[in-house]
Amino acid sequence: MPRFLPLFTKALTDSWRSTLAWALGLTGAIMLYLPLYPSIGGSAQMQQMIDALPQEMTKALNYDQIATGPGYTQATMFGLIGFLLMSMASVGWGAAAVGGDEESGLLELTLAHSVTRIQVVLERALALVVRVGILSALVFLLVLVLNGPSKLDIDVGHLFGAVVLFAALALLSGTAALCVGALTGRKVYAIAAGAAVAVLGYVFNAVGRQSPDVDWLLNLSPYHWAYGNSPVTNGADWGAAAGLLGISAALIALGAVALQRRDVGV
Repeated sequence: MPRFLPLFTKALTDSWRSTLAWALGLTGAIMLYLPLYPSIGGSAQMQQMIDALPQEMTKALNYDQIATGPGYTQATMFGLIGFLLMSMASVGWGAAAVGGDEESGLLELTLAHSVTRIQVVLERALALVVRVGILSALVFLLVLVLNGPSKLDIDVGHLFGAVVLFAALALLSGTAALCVGALTGRKVYAIAAGAAVAVLGYVFNAVGRQSPDVDWLLNLSPYHWAYGNSPVTNGADWGAAAGLLGISAALIALGAVALQRRDVGV
């Protein structure tokens, strides 16, 4: 095992198959959804279909944006299927990083070598960040390649900002899973925590957009922090990106402190 960042390197090499699988899933989703836009986007038939849907459903699914190329990409790729796939990948990696290893007994074996508990959390968190970054870069390149042929008319700067927020949002769910895994040593709790961040964020955004009476829920939704400004259309809210990444960093630090202070395998 290499001496420089050995746990980081091993985490990446051990998970290359899952990284490839998620990359293929995202590629398939992009190739399925985005080329459809020229045949449906901006058409009278599409507008009639949107108008026929209940307004609550339209707002919940962000279908009120799909009349334009950037809005269509935001609603279908970044806001729905891409968000789902990236969140699942990030939560799975985050939950396995510490909680999964401890449940299987591998964490005690790792700690028997000349590594510290803080090193375990930090290096595996770095591996999580890199894997999310790889998938996000792939999404950026694929959307950029399809931008012209699919007549999406997306500004490249806006696309870059949207991908940064896309990665930061997925990373938040993954680091929540990693943190809870370090706190409890249980993979199932870690998965539940990461999934809760993703699902509740989406639900709070969907419900909060329905009425001014419940729009306070938007303030509790990481999904809305990232996408409330429709970044593919209007450009990124860099303050929101910094906030999401800052919370992820705090969760990683909390996980490192928690693992350092508790008994492992108990």
